[in-house]
Amino acid sequence: MGPWLDSLTTWLSANPQWLGLAIFLVACVECLAIAGIIVPGTVLLFAVAVLAGSGALTLGETLLLGFAGGLLGDAISYTLGRRFHQNIRRLPLLRHHPEWIGSAETYFQRYGIASLLVGRFIGPLRPMLPMVAGMFDMPLPRFIAVSLIAGAGWAVAYLLPGWATGAAMRLPLPEGFWPQAGVVVGGLALLIGLSINSSLRSMRRGTRLIAGMSLLALTGLFFGWPYLTQFDQGLMTLIQENRSRAIDGTVVLITRLGDFRTQFFLGGLLTGLLLLARQWRPAILAGSTLIGTALANGSLKWLFARARPEVLTDPLTTYSMPSGHSSASFAFFLVLAVLAGRGQPPRMRLTWILLGCIPALSIALSRVYLGAHWPTDILAGAMLACCVCATSLTLTQQRQPLTALPLRVWWLILPACVALLAFFALHALPHALLRYQY
Repeated sequence: MGPWLDSLTTWLSANPQWLGLAIFLVACVECLAIAGIIVPGTVLLFAVAVLAGSGALTLGETLLLGFAGGLLGDAISYTLGRRFHQNIRRLPLLRHHPEWIGSAETYFQRYGIASLLVGRFIGPLRPMLPMVAGMFDMPLPRFIAVSLIAGAGWAVAYLLPGWATGAAMRLPLPEGFWPQAGVVVGGLALLIGLSINSSLRSMRRGTRLIAGMSLLALTGLFFGWPYLTQFDQGLMTLIQENRSRAIDGTVVLITRLGDFRTQFFLGGLLTGLLLLARQWRPAILAGSTLIGTALANGSLKWLFARARPEVLTDPLTTYSMPSGHSSASFAFFLVLAVLAGRGQPPRMRLTWILLGCIPALSIALSRVYLGAHWPTDILAGAMLACCVCATSLTLTQQRQPLTALPLRVWWLILPACVALLAFFALHALPHALLRYQY
């Protein structure tokens, strides 16, 4: 794999006009039935994304190409399943490896639409689930809708890290950026690794461990941010250098979802609907997490009084750390993810948490893009939300674990929350565009 990958990246570096096609094809193969299991598409995607970030392609172009390639892979896989149904098991590779399709089939039968959303981020299942959906004659409009949503999140999660790495290597960043970035990335990797390990092993005090580690990371950020100045400034420079008017409107639309008023009404709606459905303990989890995060955020921001970046000048918002948008969005989506994972295996619960972090991370990163917060601000907001959510979950499950929410409750919660988010985002968009233009 090493020499072959080196040869490919060397050739693409010398022929950047083919890089866009390479991203499209690699994304397609990664999501293509059977081929996605055999070909190490994740490694290839990261490699070509690094080349794209070095100046060959913009972030928007990279994400769009990866998104389109993934959709094509889904479409081909779905068509194969719809055309051949159970006869597809006779293919040579599937005859020798029946577990490939067997696990995807079991997963799809158990979770339905949710399997396509969640399974998109589980390597062995990603290329097989669309084919299984076709085998079971899932309606085409429903499959297209789910594929569009899952594909968008997948493209960001799999291509953004590589593109950002390539862009960072291209720019003259402050001296000391890479060591400080290594400390931050290493700390996050340790935190995430220990959290995943404790969850997969179903450790008795796993939630308390996650709460404690999040608190430790939050404390380290609050007392260590003066020593991470080069990391903050370098990452801010990287993002501002690649800022584009073409996506400003979209980023502003995303950031409005984390505004205090939006999150206040959203949290009230979620808690109120849970109470209306007589889901007392989930309502306590939601209320305590959202209120606790908001109170802690305001107190810490006032206590540390860190100045905002100079990119955005706003006399009404003086303090920067932790980011209120980051903490509020992570708190809300983590609560939804925790409730969605109740009553499911550890691996499924972790995948729901990953899915919940994607929209929250998008809101948090939009604050850095707009110059409203330093990168360590949004990290502190995320750690604060994780700590409060894990603590609330520990207290809520002190006597007995939370059970899964009935499906009728989800049909009540999700449409209402999505409608409220859309209303606030669209209502505030004209004012936001004027405020954040540069």
